[in-house]
Amino acid sequence: MAKTFKNFIAGAWVAPFTGEYYENRNPADWRDLIGRFPSSGKRDVARAVRSAARGFEAWRRVPVPQRGDVLRRIGDLLVRDKEDIARSMTREMGKVLAETRGDVQEGIDTAYYAAGEGRRRMGYTVPSELRNKFAMTLRRPIGVAGIITPFNFPMAIPTWKIFPALLCGNAVVFKPSVDVPHTGTRLVEILLEAGVPPEAVQLVHGRGSSVGDAIVAHPQVPLISYTGSTEVGSRLGETCGRMHKRLSLEMGGKNAMIVMDDADLDLALEGVLWGAFGTTGQRCTATSRLVLHRKIHDRFLRRLADRVEKLRLGDGLLPTTDVGPMINEAALRNTMRYVAIATDEGDELVTGGKRARGGKLAHGWFHQPTVFAGVKPRSHLEQEEVFGPVLAVLRVGSLDEAIRVNNDVRYGLSSALYTNDLRSAYKAIEDLDAGITYVNAPTIGAEAHLPFGGVKETGNGHREGGWQVYDFFSETKVAYIDCSGVLQRAQIDTYDV
Repeated sequence: MAKTFKNFIAGAWVAPFTGEYYENRNPADWRDLIGRFPSSGKRDVARAVRSAARGFEAWRRVPVPQRGDVLRRIGDLLVRDKEDIARSMTREMGKVLAETRGDVQEGIDTAYYAAGEGRRRMGYTVPSELRNKFAMTLRRPIGVAGIITPFNFPMAIPTWKIFPALLCGNAVVFKPSVDVPHTGTRLVEILLEAGVPPEAVQLVHGRGSSVGDAIVAHPQVPLISYTGSTEVGSRLGETCGRMHKRLSLEMGGKNAMIVMDDADLDLALEGVLWGAFGTTGQRCTATSRLVLHRKIHDRFLRRLADRVEKLRLGDGLLPTTDVGPMINEAALRNTMRYVAIATDEGDELVTGGKRARGGKLAHGWFHQPTVFAGVKPRSHLEQEEVFGPVLAVLRVGSLDEAIRVNNDVRYGLSSALYTNDLRSAYKAIEDLDAGITYVNAPTIGAEAHLPFGGVKETGNGHREGGWQVYDFFSETKVAYIDCSGVLQRAQIDTYDV
């Protein structure tokens, strides 16, 4: 019989006030029941926030280097449990084992980076314009942080948010995706084992419409970090703007990989296969558009089709599998809908295009890796995020045209250029409208110690990862110490009027 899991609220594992649960199943084999998880509601969120507010008052007073020591222990525990977490993550969300191992490793890297930041939460000291006066800045925590994360990186993305939030001294209310609650539970168990105070972290399972919205709307949650769709992010922005909350949004992408006629085509081919079909295309950084120079278009497309047709679908735990299932039936049907739209608009189906059935795939949400050629600028497949294993191929005659195609979408997360010309590389870095540009690498592959995020409708100006995320989770305070013993009126007494 499958296990029934609980929320972690107010220092204890507790059942939801609603008394309701939902089933979490393996997308590679829907018969495989992982467990039953809480379908929580507003009362659960309210209790979690009250507890987190208490946890914040205690945790904020722990010296930052000591907080860093806790983050280091978290990293050590993730190393210890890496293989077990990766295997359970593949069972829960489908991507192949090599990728889930990488997902956990990114959490490890983020933990160790956060631990180092515990020794360098630096402010500035600057000279005062007045005598015998000292001026400086310092970073202070903000309060309870609402953390809302997606399914595709069940360990990495929560750690991008939770670890900096905790290092800065905030308490956390964490809502993982309903598709990956088990990995979220494993993460919170490790936080507690490492020494995070029980009231500094709360875990509330449930749907976005009940739990996520309640976290965002709660008046005692002053900052929200969300990764998900642009449509939901826009709605959260309205709530946070009205309530004067700090909000970090990481949303959609329609990322292009440009291959010029002077590129290493062998390298570019490996790059597009990984970029387009890694995580079954379910990444905000996925290579969803391939922009080929006309001189190499036909021969590159032939090679691409041959390789895509050889990709093996299956359970991500099997060593023979190249591409796993989609996360759920709704995601599969959305991909099938875009295939139908592209067909109706006259795009040329090169390979794939169907749900994969039969044999070991019969009980999972599998879709063939799919390539469309002759895709027209401004068409649905060229403009809209599919979030599935579908690649749109466009033909261009120059780098300038390729850059225009890349920029002519509402998103701006990641971009890639394959070329052996240094001038082209620098032009792409300068002119591609994206938060990230890779040269001779695909659109996926962010590293934990560098900022991550995009422009336009991909984000709202904040960054995750690296040093910048710590500024989001903390506030600047300015301090003046006047040792003169007399009233000194800045600007008035400094200069003759």
